[in-house]
Amino acid sequence: MKSRLTVFRERKIPLELNDLETKIAYHTYEDIETNTLLVAFSEKRRVLSTVDGYRKVNYVGNSYIPPEIEKLVMTIKDYKRYEKQLPLTLGIKPSQITFMSTGVDMDKIAVCQKTYKDLKVYCIATCGAKDNALRMGVDSGDWVETKAGFELSTGTINILLLTNAVLTTGAMARSIMTATEAKTATLQDLNYMSTASPQIQATGTGTDTMIIVSGTNQQNTIHYTGGHTKMGELIAKATKTAVTQGLKNFDREN
Repeated sequence: MKSRLTVFRERKIPLELNDLETKIAYHTYEDIETNTLLVAFSEKRRVLSTVDGYRKVNYVGNSYIPPEIEKLVMTIKDYKRYEKQLPLTLGIKPSQITFMSTGVDMDKIAVCQKTYKDLKVYCIATCGAKDNALRMGVDSGDWVETKAGFELSTGTINILLLTNAVLTTGAMARSIMTATEAKTATLQDLNYMSTASPQIQATGTGTDTMIIVSGTNQQNTIHYTGGHTKMGELIAKATKTAVTQGLKNFDREN
């Protein structure tokens, strides 16, 4: 079935990065109102996604799944259909975009910029952890993936990281580690407890996702993004600030 363009309103999100446009698109999916954060690039960018792996795309995004849509995408088969159909409702080919999804409305996004000299890092996060928090290495995983699939949960912390610097593939992979450590530190500082084991602190949720976007400034090529590097510091601090605010934006109101 061919999906029609359903965007009825847009709100721009200003970022001090060249050759991209960031906005929240308000649209419908299966006649249900929702919204999606979209970052559009003037030319394809190298990205590393915990959903799609390494790709070169024209767009990255984060899409809100309200309860009415959640009922339609609760199995792997249904969610795969959603992954193909959602971009079409935004006028985008599925091959042009990698995106995350969450039960958090995009109006509750948190944005943080960190800079050092001519290096810039942005973290855009949506966060919900009250009902889906876990402590990795302690709590059990009950979902077993089969051909029939398993049910999906939409409570999650989604992190989108953008920079003006060119990141090597290794630096992009290490960025996921750096940002994850910062996310876990945030949950510990805010005293989030595991929903499965309420007596211990959570390290994340069971459905967290992340996208790392490399920049295009060839004068700044970054090979290392660990904690001893300035780029690692910028990534970690931007993530910690954005996740802190994102959790306040959503969890304190729900």
